[in-house]
Amino acid sequence: MRVMVIGSGGREHALAWKISQSRLVSDVICVPGNGGMEEDYECLSADINDFSSLAEIARSRRIDLVVVGPEAPLVEGITDTFRKKGIDVFGPDKKAARMEGSKSFAKQLMIENNIPTGKARMFESYDEARAYIESLEPPVVLKADGLAAGKGVTVAVTKDEALEALEKCMVEKVFGSSGERVLIEEFLEGEEVSILTLSDGKTALHMVPSQDHKRAYDGDEGPNTGGMGAYSPVPSVSEEIEKDIQLRIMEAAIKAMERRGTPYTGVLYGGLILTADGPKVLEFNVRFGDPEAQAVLPRLESDLLQALVMAVEGKLNEHRMRWSPLFCVCVVIASGGYPGKYEIGFPIKGLKAASEDSNVLIFHAGTKKEDGKIFTAGGRVLNIVGLGSDFEEARGVAYEALSMIDFEGMHYRKDIGYRALQALEG
Repeated sequence: MRVMVIGSGGREHALAWKISQSRLVSDVICVPGNGGMEEDYECLSADINDFSSLAEIARSRRIDLVVVGPEAPLVEGITDTFRKKGIDVFGPDKKAARMEGSKSFAKQLMIENNIPTGKARMFESYDEARAYIESLEPPVVLKADGLAAGKGVTVAVTKDEALEALEKCMVEKVFGSSGERVLIEEFLEGEEVSILTLSDGKTALHMVPSQDHKRAYDGDEGPNTGGMGAYSPVPSVSEEIEKDIQLRIMEAAIKAMERRGTPYTGVLYGGLILTADGPKVLEFNVRFGDPEAQAVLPRLESDLLQALVMAVEGKLNEHRMRWSPLFCVCVVIASGGYPGKYEIGFPIKGLKAASEDSNVLIFHAGTKKEDGKIFTAGGRVLNIVGLGSDFEEARGVAYEALSMIDFEGMHYRKDIGYRALQALEG
């Protein structure tokens, strides 16, 4: 099979890496890819928002399956365009992608189908939203309704913070049309966990849990980011909790979409929180998590491409996944200033030395290759992944490899997995 992976981040590098291991695959082509992907796969420069051009590329290259990494093309209907042209795509169509494209749609779906989640109200009026915030006791959570690259959620511990976030969203329009509607939700307390579930519209096939670190700085301080690191497995998620999440949340959501007449085919990402009242949904996403995929896919022993094909063909009930008992820790190296303003174009040193350990994987994100050298080209630059027989070993492997890498202004969290350490020590 010839497979096209669309995207340029660490998630897409991890997907290409795992897909390339399949006994079914002959070629992996990445569009547009990044500096690291270019070293192992053919990368084609193209606008991933120009669906017609992408479809022509897929047709001319005789692509058998397209795997879409980022959420924006899915929400805008890339799957619909490709399917009309007879090209198989792993990813939900535009109607199903509303699960991430509209937080109010997802919230209503959960409420109507008794899927546990926090209480919320949706507003299209700035004045009404402001008045509602004034009536609340913080902390409170404010979310832009549409896509905001992982930065549209504010956990406000004071009313002033909530009002400032509201003004940025609805008055200053920092998220564009995505902030024309906002959800104001109750604050849920607990430990977060991510679940990735493959679906063919009827059958759910669950992947192992992982935990992301969204805040920019150690101790979960600073602004939200697209993710500064992740690990798997998650000690706080027992078999009982995992089964509860699978049945009452992930499978319930997939069945709800089927009943609506908008079956969900692709991977459904559940961003959850383990509250005193049980697991609840913070958000649904319609693609592999980033960096969760980088912590989960290295533990997958079975054929990922086979699973994706069977999802597209509606045959997931015939497939089983096998998982390694190894622990996996992924640490993101970002540009200085991320998620705010940052500079790019700095040479990256130490990649070869860092990758010599067989228990280390390096997935590129914001990088470019010029004259045989790798340079920074984005906010999140590299994903350093360590594998080990226990959590401390995996974490040590990742940070040891990271210590060999250097570029101007590089920033990373030094406490990825601290909750796991606390759980294992406690």
